Amino acid sequence: MRIGLPKETAAGEFRVALVPDVVAKLTKAGHEVVVEAGAGAGAMLPDSSFTEAGAKIVAGRADLLDSDVIVSVAPPSTEQVAGFKRDSVIIGFLQPLTNGEGVNALASAGVTAFAMESVPRISRAQSMDALSSQSNVAGYRAALIGAQELGRFYPMLMTAAGTIRPATVLVLGAGVAGLQAIATARRLGAVVQAFDVRAAVKEQVESLGAKFLEFDLGGDLEGEGGYAKELTDEQRTRQQELLTEAIGKVDVVITTALVPGRPAPKLVMAAAVEAMKPGSVVVDLAGEAGGNCELTKPGETIIEHGVKIVSPLNLPATMAEHASQLYAKNIESLLGLMTSEEGNLTLDFEDEIISGACITKGGEIVNDGAKAAASR
Repeated sequence: MRIGLPKETAAGEFRVALVPDVVAKLTKAGHEVVVEAGAGAGAMLPDSSFTEAGAKIVAGRADLLDSDVIVSVAPPSTEQVAGFKRDSVIIGFLQPLTNGEGVNALASAGVTAFAMESVPRISRAQSMDALSSQSNVAGYRAALIGAQELGRFYPMLMTAAGTIRPATVLVLGAGVAGLQAIATARRLGAVVQAFDVRAAVKEQVESLGAKFLEFDLGGDLEGEGGYAKELTDEQRTRQQELLTEAIGKVDVVITTALVPGRPAPKLVMAAAVEAMKPGSVVVDLAGEAGGNCELTKPGETIIEHGVKIVSPLNLPATMAEHASQLYAKNIESLLGLMTSEEGNLTLDFEDEIISGACITKGGEIVNDGAKAAASR
């Protein structure tokens, strides 16, 4: 099997889909790995490290388009898709629920495309769960951004000049990113609270040393795949009232709430920001979906009512080396599922992971969410 690794071209994307350690395992298993020159530069991985792992370096993307499998991080542009070999396999973050133009292009090119964000969140697929691996990176960075932008100490300090009370941090959303943000903020010494509409995460939050805020919104609101259900208008109004009160009492708010394929729910309203102390910080990780804060400007840092609102985009790319290592392991696991004992590419569409992650096949869009996006 020939595996192609192109250089990422999306603005601000420094990750790479394979790292030398994984390439070495693939080449040892008998696969040919072709790497575009400079593909790992953003992750501090020189071409020589791929060569030492057994890969072949090629001058440009055109030299690897005849690969059986092409792996990437960001979705390829429609122009790039047009050059793919028909019936080849494409694997990456393909944004199937929002990138309708890209999905249509993949189908038109006749490639079999697998979206890493569509890998089912089941126990057997944990090693392939790239959303979780990259959310860990984002949650960690968000806690550091909160500490850096606050301008106050996170931990309690007892000095000859007096005692400094610890900062208070509220994390909204206790998924993978939220839990990592909680753990990191706690390690930095902050007093941490967390809120999530899913009652099932209370034990996880408390195991990290944080207080779980419980609001009675009318039963457990956990939906499919471990994500939160969308709230009713009445539930949303009640939640906003309770959150506004809680937000006004903390130094840093980190928001991580997302609903796949939909705009991010608004959890931090303008009134809540106004209630915060001057110098407080909101770190909004949902900027790419519009933001959890009503005042967020995705990709920007602004100040409103004396509160700094930070909305970084693609945080995992800011830790490209380790984020790439994690992502490459996810890719390796998925490739292992796609490969027979003889080392041949064998796609078993009876397997729920293979069928669940596939979005285009045989010139057609085969994922319901991707179909909806492509028709808009």
